[in-house]
Amino acid sequence: MSEPQLRVILAKLGLDGHDRGIKVVARILRDAGMEVIYLGLRQTAASIVAAAEEEDADAIGLSMHNAGHLTLAPRMVAALADADLDIPVIVGGIVPDEDVAELTEKGVAAVIGPGASAEVVVQTVRDAVNASSAA
Repeated sequence: MSEPQLRVILAKLGLDGHDRGIKVVARILRDAGMEVIYLGLRQTAASIVAAAEEEDADAIGLSMHNAGHLTLAPRMVAALADADLDIPVIVGGIVPDEDVAELTEKGVAAVIGPGASAEVVVQTVRDAVNASSAA
């Protein structure tokens, strides 16, 4: 029996205008059989929550390259909680190693750093969804 197709929202939260990395991740996840809904640049937490609810998303991937991860990612987690949605948030991009623990303490399911392989990206998303489903 095959696994159900995961639905993943990808977005750039805030004013970050660098989108090459998230487009690579979108292709990696699509090639792995996931359905990817890419919301694009300059999204708000509210717009991402609305899309996640409308699309029945299994996970949300945020790409961060502007040093806003300690502010914006917890806002995303809080917005999901306010909407009573239990969807794991995965942060990728330029995140210093010393900030990873703080992000996970604030509810981020996983952090994927620069240079992660396609296999690591796919497995991290699957693991985050499975952990969320088991909780």
